[in-house]
Amino acid sequence: MTDLHLWATYLIILATVAAYVWDRWPIETVALASLAAFIALFALFPAHSADGTPITSTDLISGFANPALATVLALLIVGQGLFATDAMDQPARMIAGLGGSGAIAIGMALMAAGTLSAILNNTPVVVIFIPVLATLATQRKFPVEHALMPLSFMSLLGGNTTLIGSSTNLLVAGIAARSGTPVGFFDITVPGLILFAVGTAYVLLVVPRLVKTGTSAASDQFAASGHHFIGEIRITADHPFLGTQSRSGLFPGLQDITPRLVIRRGITITPPFEDVTLSEGDRLVVGATRRALARALSRGSAQPYEANGSEASDSAGSSRGADYHLAEVVVTPGSRHAGRTVRHAGVGSIHGVDVIGVQRKSRMGRAPLAEIRLEAGDTLLVGGTSEDLKGLRDSHDIILLESSAEALPQTRKASIAIAVFAGVVLSSALGLIPIVAASIVGAFFMVAFGCLTIHQAARAFDRRIFMLVGASIAAAVALERTGGAALIAQATAAGLHGASLPVILSVLFLVVAIMTNLLSHSATAVLFTPIALQLADAVHAPRMAFVAAVIFASNACFATPIGHQTNLLVMGPGGYRFGDFMRVGGPLIIIMWLTFSVAGPWYYGL
Repeated sequence: MTDLHLWATYLIILATVAAYVWDRWPIETVALASLAAFIALFALFPAHSADGTPITSTDLISGFANPALATVLALLIVGQGLFATDAMDQPARMIAGLGGSGAIAIGMALMAAGTLSAILNNTPVVVIFIPVLATLATQRKFPVEHALMPLSFMSLLGGNTTLIGSSTNLLVAGIAARSGTPVGFFDITVPGLILFAVGTAYVLLVVPRLVKTGTSAASDQFAASGHHFIGEIRITADHPFLGTQSRSGLFPGLQDITPRLVIRRGITITPPFEDVTLSEGDRLVVGATRRALARALSRGSAQPYEANGSEASDSAGSSRGADYHLAEVVVTPGSRHAGRTVRHAGVGSIHGVDVIGVQRKSRMGRAPLAEIRLEAGDTLLVGGTSEDLKGLRDSHDIILLESSAEALPQTRKASIAIAVFAGVVLSSALGLIPIVAASIVGAFFMVAFGCLTIHQAARAFDRRIFMLVGASIAAAVALERTGGAALIAQATAAGLHGASLPVILSVLFLVVAIMTNLLSHSATAVLFTPIALQLADAVHAPRMAFVAAVIFASNACFATPIGHQTNLLVMGPGGYRFGDFMRVGGPLIIIMWLTFSVAGPWYYGL
């Protein structure tokens, strides 16, 4: 081994870190460039590790076959199955509804999110809870800005408590296991719970006071996503709304669907609805958000309006598989549909899609869906397979809003998705089969049982994580095999000569916590794990203590939105700026550092 390989490895890593921080190029491009640089270095200038083993391209690309990476990607697919079936939506709303005042209800929802993050990857947890918290904030007149940043932080804190709580945990565990230090499912639970408890107190009591309240994008965005469509529901003999009674002029049993008219044997009943019981044959004209209509369609309590002027039967509704999508289309000026009622416009027969509802920027009169006269600028909620929606792209009569296309939640498959997820968690927690096997089998069952289509599963596969982790492991291999990790560890140990083990552990946590907010959490975890292991050996300390420090510090992505994807998810809906994360999340990093500096040495006996 020559100094050329050692210093070239350092140079490539520093250049990669700088490129990630600069954020001028896509993450995948930077990762690929880094990988190519390492492969070129050791191909053009062959080298051997200290034990005489040659460093080959096979070693450098071994990260793409890393079990931890396979586990992360498979769990993303499993999590997407839960999301696509709305499996966690109802439990989340039930937990959130236990609270009384706005602050208590929001707090209950945040605690639920943190708890779920212990057994479910934190990214889908945040995706599930964003609309729940937005709805709660609107209903309880609570600033939504005070809820969404805490949601991201709670998911990160909850992910500290089990091996599968975060992709970071799995990546660190994979590298540690390869170096002879296996990490069990609950090995980080006790110190993780201590960090969770302290962090939760800060998030629930202090963060809402630090987040600025104003007319942010949060309110505007939620208002836009909450725009109501006019739809129509026919009450059949076995309909879930059959027998629902009005109270005080309303139908509270219909939850997020608001009746506008009840049409019974040609007679129109308008609000307020006094002593009205829904019976077979009633037609219910409703106002509802897109999400509410999608949920009603998937559960069979609503049917699309068909081209022949009737409504689909329940059996038709039950045939809508995972490939059935909802999308929004806009009626163009000069469209042949403009000026015609929904019944006679022929949207369904001409374009091969179902009409679910109509939305108009200006106020619409109370009328059955079939009798609404379309105008240029109206937005239609339509349904069909992905191929049906592709056929709308060439139409001059309606414009397909591509980004609005979303698969219909397969709520009938929710119990299957929960069973598959529970099987993955229990089998890995009890040690029945390795977690990589459990997660891959679980991903297969999600597709095989129809909870996801193969295309939805492919979209859950995050190529950025794939490239980032694969390239980062290549850097970790080069760092370890060239002696770079050992050199950094020895220099750190020498610099801290005479310092106690708790101080060394504390310094490691602080350095990693700073880096994870500049890089991605995955890259930081993969790069620092071999350094931490070498450092533990150099100071003759338990390896598990230093592995845990890397896990917890890499999850401390609180000070920048680029540190973790959950921060990016809430940044737009919450209307946050980059500085908001630094101002609110910075103190939390310090709190986590101080807490681990006390709890870590105590738990690991340093």
